[in-house]
Amino acid sequence: MSFAEKLHFGEGTTSPRRRLLGMSVGMVYLVFPIASLVSGEVTGVRAVWAGAALFGFIAFFIATVVSAKSFDRRGRATFPLLGVTTVIALVSSFAFGGAWLTLPVYTVVLFGFTLPPTWALAGVAMNLVVVVTAGLLTGDDAPGVIVLALQVVTLGVLFISIRNSRVLTRQLHEAQGEVARLAATEERLRIARDLHDLLGHSLSLIVLKSELAGRLAEGSPQVRREIGDIESVARQALVEVREAVTGYRQRSLSEELDGARSVLRAAGVRAEVRVSGTPLPDLLDGLFGWAVREGVTNVVRHARAAGCEIQVTYDGERATLEIMDDGRGGEPRGTGSGLSGLRERVAGAGGTMEAGSAPKGGFRLRVLVPAGVGTAA
Repeated sequence: MSFAEKLHFGEGTTSPRRRLLGMSVGMVYLVFPIASLVSGEVTGVRAVWAGAALFGFIAFFIATVVSAKSFDRRGRATFPLLGVTTVIALVSSFAFGGAWLTLPVYTVVLFGFTLPPTWALAGVAMNLVVVVTAGLLTGDDAPGVIVLALQVVTLGVLFISIRNSRVLTRQLHEAQGEVARLAATEERLRIARDLHDLLGHSLSLIVLKSELAGRLAEGSPQVRREIGDIESVARQALVEVREAVTGYRQRSLSEELDGARSVLRAAGVRAEVRVSGTPLPDLLDGLFGWAVREGVTNVVRHARAAGCEIQVTYDGERATLEIMDDGRGGEPRGTGSGLSGLRERVAGAGGTMEAGSAPKGGFRLRVLVPAGVGTAA
């Protein structure tokens, strides 16, 4: 088992016990500073300080790894613990040299494990300078310093690559899940279209034929009554079919907001969603759900944004939806944007829609609808 494998704190290793077990195997390389204490290579007060530094480094190293949830999800205490661990490694390297030059090797593993690639590379460069400088100042042999320097570089780059591969794998899984969700939504829409085209057309034809037969059978009240029943049943069935189709085609605002988060995250856009006020009436809920879908689609396709903010407010008198991004701004051009259709639907509900460049840059979509529209439905 290689050193990297022994220190591999995988994203799938969720159990702290398993993570500590795998980490303890990698910590076997700290036998060298321990041996220098036991053998008497470091004595007196220096030995006491060296032992305390080694104990503190191990404790904070373990705490840093345990605090991190995975390769790309850090805990609140991860950065402070990482900072203390780094300081102990740097001070120990200059104070004791020799076997204590292995501590920066463990530190670069933490950098690759917890920091973004740019910061991690800077940390690798810093530890490389520390190992070489401390080795020269403390009089360590050149071959040993070179070996440690190579370990700092190779392990740092290795764990940065491992972290990036884990992040990309997670993003791929999220994208696959979103593709599956979109495929299911498209299938629902296909079923709705087929249901409307087939049954809706047939039932409408039955209604028309029933009306015609009723007029032709004016001389027979019983026949007219039976035909009237057929017409009534056909009309009711047509209403139910349209309600079923509407249920297939529409999703609630909460579902659309969840979908928006997934779509934006899969596209690499930071999403911030805020909802305040009482729940929206059904009509407004469906309208805002459609607006969220159209707005987020435009962000993903046209904005080239790094962040997107979605805010929904409802105070009982009016409902407001705002979708703002920090992209290039300007209203998307072309028929594919869907904003013209959304504007017509908002106007039909008695509301107003604004779409254009935001004051601080980027694009803003704002929909405002009076609450009376939703309660009247």
